[in-house]
Amino acid sequence: QVQLVESGGGLVQAGGSLRLSCAASGRTFSRAAMGWFRQAPGKEREFVAAINWSGESTYYADSVKGRFTISRDNAKTTVYLQMNSLKPEDTAIYYCAASYSSTYYYGSSYAHWGQGTQVTVSS
Repeated sequence: QVQLVESGGGLVQAGGSLRLSCAASGRTFSRAAMGWFRQAPGKEREFVAAINWSGESTYYADSVKGRFTISRDNAKTTVYLQMNSLKPEDTAIYYCAASYSSTYYYGSSYAHWGQGTQVTVSS
């Protein structure tokens, strides 16, 4: 069982940066792939980024590639999402999630979810 708590969201101007953190509890964290998803008002949840259990492989949605970086620290059982060059369209609730699957792009592959943190980017 893994419990996830996101933090680091807030209000930022376009072009600014935020770093989201997701603190995990549970013995299986180091074996889980971790992902970030987001959901904007009136829109479906969408994949943002994922990282495999070792941190050696990362995956990004085209919309954030080159601007966002996912990383993890297994010793601290924490995963991060560094978000640079933020745009108003990045405004959403951001969720971290844990997966024991080998597919990372679909929410259905993730077994555990955090409660989310709000990111608002003003123009």
